[in-house]
Amino acid sequence: MSSWLELLTDNFDALASGFWVTLRLVVGAFLVAAVVGTLVAALRIAPSKWLQRLGGVYVETFRNIPLLVLLIIAYSGLRRAGVPIGTWTAGIAALGLYTAAYVAEVLRSGVFAVSRGQVEAALSLGFDQRQTLRRIVLPQAVRTVISPLGSITIAMIKNSAIVGAALAVNDLLKEARIIASRTFETEAAFVCAAIGYLLLTIAATIAVRLLEQRYAIRR
Repeated sequence: MSSWLELLTDNFDALASGFWVTLRLVVGAFLVAAVVGTLVAALRIAPSKWLQRLGGVYVETFRNIPLLVLLIIAYSGLRRAGVPIGTWTAGIAALGLYTAAYVAEVLRSGVFAVSRGQVEAALSLGFDQRQTLRRIVLPQAVRTVISPLGSITIAMIKNSAIVGAALAVNDLLKEARIIASRTFETEAAFVCAAIGYLLLTIAATIAVRLLEQRYAIRR
């Protein structure tokens, strides 16, 4: 135990820097997943069959390709194609687009939980399909699926470690690997990294529970 505390004290700045990088990576990917996931969910429930199929292709593609493969395509593949993309952008984009497929499906299930009567009432009041979706359906759908969205967020936090390992981003995991290689205290270094990820997931869990208590719609 003393060796773990000593390692944490001696390398606190490096671990804190890695923690901050991981937090920024997760926040950036979450924003991408939220925006893209909402757009894809809108496609999945659109009146047009072609739009529904387009959304379905996105979901099935990104949900069934391993994240590691997407990371390699997003960075190495695009750079070989002449696109000057950096590791940071590639990591956020790949993790965000990968998570967006799950967000879209969760939102889609939430939309189906909204009663058809509310949609018909909105249409009868003069709202068009887009206004009904934006003002009536999606706000209720999000409130219905707060808990599943929280689970997806926690999974994304854990998946961020794959980004660091694949693209050599200076995140919490990479800092732990550097410390382990320098001090040969492998177990202690990775325990410190595990605690860092645990802090992030616990914070996300608490935030989701607070949102559930205040906004969730229970059916």
